[in-house]
Amino acid sequence: MLQLKAFLQLARPANIVTAISDIWAGAAIAGFFSTSYDHPFSWGPVVCLSIATIGLYGGGVVFNDVFDAEIDKIERPERPVPGGRVSLAGATVWGIILLLAGILAGFTAGLLSGFLALAIAAAALLYDKLTKPDPFLGPLNMGVCRGLNLLLGISMIPAAVPHWWPLGIVPVIYISAVTMISRGEVHGGKKKILSFAAMLYIVVMIIILLFSYRNHRLLSTLPFLAFFAILIFPPLRNAFKDPAGYKVGKAVKAGVIALIVMNATWAAAFSSGIVALIILALLPVSFLLAKVFAVT
Repeated sequence: MLQLKAFLQLARPANIVTAISDIWAGAAIAGFFSTSYDHPFSWGPVVCLSIATIGLYGGGVVFNDVFDAEIDKIERPERPVPGGRVSLAGATVWGIILLLAGILAGFTAGLLSGFLALAIAAAALLYDKLTKPDPFLGPLNMGVCRGLNLLLGISMIPAAVPHWWPLGIVPVIYISAVTMISRGEVHGGKKKILSFAAMLYIVVMIIILLFSYRNHRLLSTLPFLAFFAILIFPPLRNAFKDPAGYKVGKAVKAGVIALIVMNATWAAAFSSGIVALIILALLPVSFLLAKVFAVT
Protein backbone atom coordinates (compact mmCIF):
# COMPACT_ATOMS: atom_id res chain seq x y z
CA MET A 1 0.00 0.00 0.00
CA LEU A 2 2.85 2.38 0.80
CA GLN A 3 4.46 1.72 -2.58
CA LEU A 4 1.13 2.20 -4.35
CA LYS A 5 0.76 5.56 -2.62
CA ALA A 6 4.29 6.46 -3.72
CA PHE A 7 3.48 5.68 -7.37
CA LEU A 8 0.28 7.73 -7.11
CA GLN A 9 2.23 10.59 -5.52
CA LEU A 10 4.54 10.63 -8.54
CA ALA A 11 1.54 11.38 -10.76
CA ARG A 12 0.26 14.30 -8.57
CA PRO A 13 -3.44 13.22 -8.34
CA ALA A 14 -4.67 16.64 -7.16
CA ASN A 15 -3.12 18.25 -10.26
CA ILE A 16 -4.60 15.61 -12.55
CA VAL A 17 -8.07 16.68 -11.44
CA THR A 18 -7.27 20.21 -12.68
CA ALA A 19 -6.25 18.73 -16.04
CA ILE A 20 -9.61 16.95 -16.30
CA SER A 21 -11.27 20.34 -15.77
CA ASP A 22 -9.35 21.62 -18.83
CA ILE A 23 -11.00 18.93 -20.93
CA TRP A 24 -14.49 19.70 -19.69
CA ALA A 25 -13.96 23.45 -20.17
CA GLY A 26 -12.75 22.83 -23.71
CA ALA A 27 -15.86 20.79 -24.42
CA ALA A 28 -18.00 23.65 -23.09
CA ILE A 29 -16.17 26.17 -25.30
CA ALA A 30 -16.69 23.95 -28.35
CA GLY A 31 -20.42 23.72 -27.63
CA PHE A 32 -20.37 20.01 -26.88
CA PHE A 33 -22.84 20.40 -24.01
CA SER A 34 -25.18 22.65 -25.95
CA THR A 35 -28.67 21.36 -26.78
CA SER A 36 -28.37 23.17 -30.11
CA TYR A 37 -25.61 20.82 -31.27
CA ASP A 38 -27.14 18.66 -33.99
CA HIS A 39 -25.53 15.32 -33.12
CA PRO A 40 -26.79 12.95 -30.42
CA PHE A 41 -25.09 13.64 -27.11
CA SER A 42 -22.63 10.96 -26.07
CA TRP A 43 -20.39 10.68 -23.05
CA GLY A 44 -17.86 8.69 -25.08
CA PRO A 45 -15.55 11.59 -26.06
CA VAL A 46 -15.76 13.07 -22.55
CA VAL A 47 -14.67 9.79 -20.98
CA CYS A 48 -11.93 9.08 -23.55
CA LEU A 49 -10.36 12.52 -23.33
CA SER A 50 -10.64 12.64 -19.54
CA ILE A 51 -8.70 9.36 -19.47
CA ALA A 52 -6.28 10.81 -22.02
CA THR A 53 -5.45 13.83 -19.90
CA ILE A 54 -5.02 11.64 -16.79
CA GLY A 55 -2.35 9.67 -18.63
CA LEU A 56 -0.70 12.65 -20.29
CA TYR A 57 -0.53 14.85 -17.21
CA GLY A 58 0.39 12.00 -14.92
CA GLY A 59 3.09 10.76 -17.27
CA GLY A 60 4.47 14.25 -17.73
CA VAL A 61 4.94 14.89 -14.01
CA VAL A 62 6.34 11.41 -13.44
CA PHE A 63 9.08 12.14 -15.99
CA ASN A 64 9.64 15.48 -14.27
CA ASP A 65 10.72 13.51 -11.20
CA VAL A 66 12.67 11.00 -13.29
CA PHE A 67 14.79 13.69 -14.91
CA ASP A 68 15.14 15.63 -11.63
CA ALA A 69 16.14 12.57 -9.59
CA GLU A 70 19.66 13.80 -8.81
CA ILE A 71 18.80 17.40 -7.96
CA ASP A 72 15.79 16.23 -5.91
CA LYS A 73 18.18 14.38 -3.61
CA ILE A 74 19.22 17.85 -2.45
CA GLU A 75 16.15 20.06 -3.03
CA ARG A 76 13.18 17.64 -2.74
CA PRO A 77 14.36 14.58 -0.76
CA GLU A 78 10.76 13.94 0.33
CA ARG A 79 9.74 12.94 -3.20
CA PRO A 80 9.28 9.20 -3.91
CA VAL A 81 12.34 8.67 -6.13
CA PRO A 82 15.03 10.38 -3.99
CA GLY A 83 13.28 9.06 -0.89
CA GLY A 84 13.79 5.50 -2.15
CA ARG A 85 10.09 4.57 -2.15
CA VAL A 86 10.12 4.15 -5.95
CA SER A 87 13.14 3.12 -8.01
CA LEU A 88 14.23 5.27 -10.95
CA ALA A 89 13.53 2.36 -13.31
CA GLY A 90 10.09 1.83 -11.80
CA ALA A 91 9.24 5.53 -12.15
CA THR A 92 10.40 5.48 -15.79
CA VAL A 93 8.20 2.51 -16.65
CA TRP A 94 5.25 4.12 -14.81
CA GLY A 95 5.71 7.34 -16.78
CA ILE A 96 5.86 5.48 -20.11
CA ILE A 97 2.69 3.52 -19.30
CA LEU A 98 0.80 6.71 -18.41
CA LEU A 99 1.90 8.61 -21.52
CA LEU A 100 1.09 5.73 -23.86
CA ALA A 101 -2.32 5.28 -22.23
CA GLY A 102 -3.00 8.99 -22.66
CA ILE A 103 -2.02 8.97 -26.33
CA LEU A 104 -4.07 5.84 -27.04
CA ALA A 105 -7.14 7.30 -25.31
CA GLY A 106 -6.70 10.47 -27.37
CA PHE A 107 -6.75 8.53 -30.66
CA THR A 108 -9.78 6.60 -29.41
CA ALA A 109 -11.66 9.90 -29.33
CA GLY A 110 -10.57 10.88 -32.85
CA LEU A 111 -7.61 11.52 -35.13
CA LEU A 112 -7.27 15.20 -34.26
CA SER A 113 -7.53 14.43 -30.55
CA GLY A 114 -4.86 11.77 -30.93
CA PHE A 115 -2.40 14.12 -32.59
CA LEU A 116 -3.07 16.74 -29.91
CA ALA A 117 -2.37 14.08 -27.26
CA LEU A 118 0.91 13.30 -29.02
CA ALA A 119 1.78 17.00 -29.02
CA ILE A 120 1.05 17.27 -25.29
CA ALA A 121 3.26 14.27 -24.51
CA ALA A 122 6.08 15.71 -26.61
CA ALA A 123 5.75 19.16 -25.01
CA ALA A 124 5.76 17.64 -21.52
CA LEU A 125 8.92 15.63 -22.19
CA LEU A 126 10.56 18.65 -23.79
CA TYR A 127 9.89 20.63 -20.62
CA ASP A 128 11.03 17.86 -18.29
CA LYS A 129 14.28 17.17 -20.14
CA LEU A 130 15.38 20.44 -21.78
CA THR A 131 13.51 23.70 -21.24
CA LYS A 132 12.70 23.54 -17.52
CA PRO A 133 15.86 25.39 -16.35
CA ASP A 134 15.39 28.25 -18.81
CA PRO A 135 13.68 31.25 -17.13
CA PHE A 136 11.70 32.07 -20.29
CA LEU A 137 11.33 28.85 -22.26
CA GLY A 138 10.51 26.75 -19.18
CA PRO A 139 7.36 28.62 -18.11
CA LEU A 140 6.33 29.08 -21.76
CA ASN A 141 6.74 25.37 -22.46
CA MET A 142 4.69 24.42 -19.40
CA GLY A 143 1.99 26.87 -20.47
CA VAL A 144 1.91 25.31 -23.94
CA CYS A 145 1.17 21.94 -22.34
CA ARG A 146 -1.93 23.41 -20.67
CA GLY A 147 -2.98 25.32 -23.76
CA LEU A 148 -2.85 22.11 -25.80
CA ASN A 149 -4.83 20.37 -23.07
CA LEU A 150 -7.64 22.91 -23.42
CA LEU A 151 -7.56 22.36 -27.19
CA LEU A 152 -7.77 18.62 -26.53
CA GLY A 153 -11.12 19.26 -24.85
CA ILE A 154 -12.25 21.51 -27.68
CA SER A 155 -11.36 18.72 -30.14
CA MET A 156 -14.47 16.81 -29.01
CA ILE A 157 -15.96 18.80 -31.87
CA PRO A 158 -13.08 18.84 -34.39
CA ALA A 159 -14.58 21.64 -36.44
CA ALA A 160 -14.43 23.92 -33.37
CA VAL A 161 -10.63 23.72 -33.07
CA PRO A 162 -9.81 26.01 -36.07
CA HIS A 163 -12.28 28.56 -34.70
CA TRP A 164 -11.32 28.55 -31.02
CA TRP A 165 -7.64 27.59 -31.02
CA PRO A 166 -6.53 31.15 -29.99
CA LEU A 167 -8.13 30.52 -26.59
CA GLY A 168 -5.34 28.04 -25.97
CA ILE A 169 -3.09 31.09 -25.47
CA VAL A 170 -4.91 31.95 -22.20
CA PRO A 171 -3.72 28.86 -20.29
CA VAL A 172 -0.25 29.52 -21.72
CA ILE A 173 -0.29 32.95 -20.08
CA TYR A 174 -1.71 31.70 -16.79
CA ILE A 175 0.47 28.62 -16.36
CA SER A 176 3.55 30.56 -17.43
CA ALA A 177 2.82 32.87 -14.50
CA VAL A 178 2.35 29.97 -12.06
CA THR A 179 5.53 28.30 -13.31
CA MET A 180 7.51 31.50 -12.89
CA ILE A 181 6.29 31.77 -9.31
CA SER A 182 7.17 28.11 -8.62
CA ARG A 183 10.87 28.79 -9.24
CA GLY A 184 10.97 30.41 -5.82
CA GLU A 185 9.56 27.44 -3.88
CA VAL A 186 12.93 26.15 -2.71
CA HIS A 187 15.13 29.22 -2.22
CA GLY A 188 12.48 31.96 -1.98
CA GLY A 189 10.85 34.14 -4.61
CA LYS A 190 11.60 37.48 -6.19
CA LYS A 191 9.15 40.35 -5.87
CA LYS A 192 9.59 41.41 -9.51
CA ILE A 193 8.53 37.96 -10.71
CA LEU A 194 5.60 37.87 -8.29
CA SER A 195 4.44 41.28 -9.51
CA PHE A 196 4.72 40.22 -13.15
CA ALA A 197 2.76 37.05 -12.39
CA ALA A 198 0.00 39.16 -10.81
CA MET A 199 -0.17 41.23 -14.00
CA LEU A 200 -0.51 38.08 -16.09
CA TYR A 201 -3.30 36.87 -13.80
CA ILE A 202 -5.16 40.13 -14.43
CA VAL A 203 -4.67 39.79 -18.19
CA VAL A 204 -6.24 36.31 -18.06
CA MET A 205 -9.22 37.61 -16.11
CA ILE A 206 -9.77 40.47 -18.55
CA ILE A 207 -9.74 38.08 -21.53
CA ILE A 208 -12.33 35.83 -19.90
CA LEU A 209 -14.47 38.87 -19.08
CA LEU A 210 -14.34 40.05 -22.69
CA PHE A 211 -15.51 36.68 -23.99
CA SER A 212 -18.29 36.46 -21.41
CA TYR A 213 -19.46 39.93 -22.47
CA ARG A 214 -19.26 38.93 -26.13
CA ASN A 215 -21.39 35.85 -25.42
CA HIS A 216 -23.89 37.86 -23.33
CA ARG A 217 -23.05 35.80 -20.25
CA LEU A 218 -21.32 38.40 -18.11
CA LEU A 219 -23.63 38.15 -15.10
CA SER A 220 -23.40 34.36 -14.91
CA THR A 221 -19.62 34.49 -15.30
CA LEU A 222 -18.80 37.13 -12.68
CA PRO A 223 -19.39 34.97 -9.55
CA PHE A 224 -17.01 32.31 -10.85
CA LEU A 225 -14.43 34.90 -11.84
CA ALA A 226 -14.67 36.53 -8.41
CA PHE A 227 -14.12 33.15 -6.73
CA PHE A 228 -11.11 32.60 -9.00
CA ALA A 229 -9.63 35.93 -7.89
CA ILE A 230 -10.24 35.13 -4.22
CA LEU A 231 -8.28 31.90 -4.58
CA ILE A 232 -5.22 33.21 -6.41
CA PHE A 233 -4.54 36.74 -5.19
CA PRO A 234 -4.37 36.49 -1.36
CA PRO A 235 -1.62 33.78 -1.37
CA LEU A 236 0.24 35.74 -4.04
CA ARG A 237 -0.01 38.91 -1.95
CA ASN A 238 1.30 37.08 1.10
CA ALA A 239 4.22 35.75 -0.92
CA PHE A 240 4.96 39.28 -2.18
CA LYS A 241 5.06 40.62 1.38
CA ASP A 242 7.38 37.81 2.47
CA PRO A 243 8.78 35.79 -0.47
CA ALA A 244 9.94 32.89 1.68
CA GLY A 245 9.87 29.51 -0.02
CA TYR A 246 6.94 28.09 1.93
CA LYS A 247 4.77 31.14 1.17
CA VAL A 248 5.70 30.98 -2.50
CA GLY A 249 4.74 27.30 -2.39
CA LYS A 250 1.28 28.21 -1.08
CA ALA A 251 0.85 30.70 -3.94
CA VAL A 252 1.82 27.99 -6.43
CA LYS A 253 -0.56 25.46 -4.88
CA ALA A 254 -3.39 28.01 -5.03
CA GLY A 255 -2.55 28.84 -8.64
CA VAL A 256 -2.63 25.19 -9.71
CA ILE A 257 -5.85 24.23 -7.93
CA ALA A 258 -7.56 27.48 -9.01
CA LEU A 259 -7.32 26.19 -12.58
CA ILE A 260 -10.53 24.30 -11.84
CA VAL A 261 -12.31 27.57 -11.03
CA MET A 262 -10.85 29.23 -14.13
CA ASN A 263 -12.20 26.37 -16.22
CA ALA A 264 -15.59 26.65 -14.53
CA THR A 265 -15.50 30.32 -15.47
CA TRP A 266 -14.87 29.40 -19.11
CA ALA A 267 -17.89 27.10 -18.99
CA ALA A 268 -20.03 29.88 -17.52
CA ALA A 269 -18.86 32.24 -20.28
CA PHE A 270 -19.54 29.78 -23.12
CA SER A 271 -22.06 27.18 -22.00
CA SER A 272 -24.19 27.32 -18.85
CA GLY A 273 -24.05 27.76 -15.11
CA ILE A 274 -24.91 24.08 -14.67
CA VAL A 275 -21.86 22.94 -16.65
CA ALA A 276 -19.75 25.46 -14.73
CA LEU A 277 -20.98 24.05 -11.40
CA ILE A 278 -20.23 20.50 -12.54
CA ILE A 279 -16.64 21.54 -13.29
CA LEU A 280 -16.48 23.43 -10.01
CA ALA A 281 -17.46 20.23 -8.20
CA LEU A 282 -13.97 18.95 -9.04
CA LEU A 283 -12.51 21.55 -6.67
CA PRO A 284 -13.22 19.74 -3.37
CA VAL A 285 -11.91 16.54 -4.96
CA SER A 286 -8.65 18.29 -5.79
CA PHE A 287 -8.47 19.83 -2.30
CA LEU A 288 -8.94 16.45 -0.65
CA LEU A 289 -6.29 14.83 -2.83
CA ALA A 290 -3.94 17.75 -2.13
CA LYS A 291 -4.11 16.90 1.58
CA VAL A 292 -2.86 13.39 0.85
CA PHE A 293 -0.55 13.94 -2.14
CA ALA A 294 1.88 16.78 -2.81
CA VAL A 295 0.84 19.29 -5.48
CA THR A 296 4.39 20.31 -6.41
